Amino acid sequence: MLDESLLDAPEALARSDASRGLLRGAAESGARVRTAARAAAESGLSDLKPDGRPRALLVAGSGPTTGCIADLLSALGNGNIPVSLIRPTGALAVPGALLWTLPGWAGPLDLLLILTTDGTEPGLPALVEQAYRRGCSVVTITPPRSPLVEAAGGRNGLVVPLVPAPYEEAPEDQPLPSIGLRPAPGHEEPPGTLWALLTPLLVLIDRIGLFSAPTHAIQSVADRLDRSAERCGPAIATYSNPAKTLAAELADALPLLWSEGPLAGAAARHFARVLASVAGRPALAAELPEALAAHRTLLSGAFAAGADPEDFFRDRVEDPQALHARVVLLRERSQLGGHSPTPAARELALGHDTPVSELEPSGGSSLEAVAELLAITDFAAVYLALASGERT
Repeated sequence: MLDESLLDAPEALARSDASRGLLRGAAESGARVRTAARAAAESGLSDLKPDGRPRALLVAGSGPTTGCIADLLSALGNGNIPVSLIRPTGALAVPGALLWTLPGWAGPLDLLLILTTDGTEPGLPALVEQAYRRGCSVVTITPPRSPLVEAAGGRNGLVVPLVPAPYEEAPEDQPLPSIGLRPAPGHEEPPGTLWALLTPLLVLIDRIGLFSAPTHAIQSVADRLDRSAERCGPAIATYSNPAKTLAAELADALPLLWSEGPLAGAAARHFARVLASVAGRPALAAELPEALAAHRTLLSGAFAAGADPEDFFRDRVEDPQALHARVVLLRERSQLGGHSPTPAARELALGHDTPVSELEPSGGSSLEAVAELLAITDFAAVYLALASGERT
């Protein structure tokens, strides 16, 4: 159950977050973009002069943000280059048991991106070896001094060091912990990790001509993340804080995350993952207009507003609060004009007495827009977790 009074008690929020560092991680996203951009430039990404675009991008990694990054790259590419996520096999709780296998069609025309906050997974050097035998180009983002650095560099791959948050940095004369920068089992990655991994790839896709992301555009993303952190920070009262407001609205809800636009769709799916991993809450994501058919039954079934399928006369004092559907609309700036499916989505939800929350970023580029959506939803998941007393 959400303690809404905690949302407007910054010191209590800080105490609740002391062992997890989630608020700090979310607030540092802009800084992670800047440091990651500098690391990308120092690694030589900015100086690449590729001979045309690759046939396909293959994305692999063990962290929970890998899927979101593949999603975002696909949306940014607008279908110009296929983006395939290579999912690991094996037990996720046992890093050494993870294996990755290139699809049978992968070859010299393709680019493999390996993303990890750890760098000690035995399956990733094996994937580098597969790529080398197939002739695939390889770009790896991994912590410095991790075993993967030598494996990738020794096979003519380009290695970009993953820049940690300031509080994660280890002195140069000390070895990295055995699990690198990966969170211990049962703990989530800090929200800023997504941007530490994604930013070098923005530099890369700008160089290969997939999407325009020059230096000033990346700086603008960092600035937007900083402004979002200011708006969503723990010292800002709930009534003027979009993340706290959303967290309070989702307290006893089953969020139906409906999105308009490919980048908003990627943000919605990431929000569903973060709600599960950080706040321990279920959520369902679907893109408009397909969401109207896919989730229609949820608006009138057991999760409908006011629905209670249990015996009316039983004692409910000790029972947990029942979940009821709440629609969260995530939008980019609509390019469809009068053909936008959002009005129909509002009409369907309100016609079933289902409350609606809406997130639509202010102006700016598409990169800035999705950065704002990701920032607000990350903060909302953190507030929902802290004010509900959730622990992982």
